[in-house]
Amino acid sequence: MAAYGQARRHGEPTAQPAAAPRIGSAYQRSPAATRRPSGATTQATGQTQQDAPQLQASHPRAPLLSVDQVSLEYRTPRHVVQATQRVSFEVHEAERYVLLGPSGCGKSTLLKAAAGFLQPREGAIRLDGREVGGPGPDRVVVFQEFDQLPPWKTVLQNVMFPLQASRTLRGAAAQERALHYIDKVGLSKFTHAHPHELSGGMKQRVAIARALAMQPRVLLMDEPFAALDALTRRRMQELLLQLWDDVRFTLLFVTHSIEEALVVGSRIAVLSPHPGRLRAELNSHDFDLSSAGSPAFQATAQRIHHLLFEHEHDQAETPAPDRDARPQSTARTSALEAAA
Repeated sequence: MAAYGQARRHGEPTAQPAAAPRIGSAYQRSPAATRRPSGATTQATGQTQQDAPQLQASHPRAPLLSVDQVSLEYRTPRHVVQATQRVSFEVHEAERYVLLGPSGCGKSTLLKAAAGFLQPREGAIRLDGREVGGPGPDRVVVFQEFDQLPPWKTVLQNVMFPLQASRTLRGAAAQERALHYIDKVGLSKFTHAHPHELSGGMKQRVAIARALAMQPRVLLMDEPFAALDALTRRRMQELLLQLWDDVRFTLLFVTHSIEEALVVGSRIAVLSPHPGRLRAELNSHDFDLSSAGSPAFQATAQRIHHLLFEHEHDQAETPAPDRDARPQSTARTSALEAAA
């Protein structure tokens, strides 16, 4: 039951000064984009949403999930590592919100904190306005590992298990709901199969069915398709979007793939690493799998790539200092220090 988390509510981000880059057509709001939050802002490193320019003047609803100035850290045998620094964002009901960034940006750590597995060193995470204090059935996590299913349980038993363990449903009611979501992910013929009889993609379908059967306030997915081959990954992305069209759940999704973020998300938070900071936030509801090869999609992907790695480009373009051109006194001091 480690994947199920208890929650609480709301929060308001604090101040960061400058405006962030606007990223192509991802900022063109469609008339149907009524689900987009009021704080659909863009922001550069060091900004907060309060002072960043807003794409939408106001939003009639409070956010479902609020991450407010959250700093997270974890311990290794030798060090205390700061994973994120004062990250703020809001997720509204029925939104598909993606945390995108390279390794070391704290995206998975943020998701674990939203699930209630980690407590922030600074700031607060709120669900429905109440502060998250630990795991609970209102947040369910789907991980990328295929071994998240108990191997001795059948597909049906795996999907029923959290319903029964959390006392959400029992007996025939639990079985009925489990069968409903097993059917939604296309595995009705495999209800009595065990995990070792399933492919990797099928195991992830079971994990998604198990999560949706709990009908959580927020579905949390931590790079769920990263270990799949390219074709299966695309099919799983299609399935996820079909399920969202049908169920309209709220999704917090972690990925390091720019293309996957644009396809899966309706909004994307771009995180910079070491420690993780909110680099930019953009709307991506104009894109889906059918637009993945379009010029607008590719141009937006390139701009996001530049946002993620522009500090590396800047460093690469800065010429290294000529060691031989240093003042003689500096060179002598360095030699003495080396000898010492």
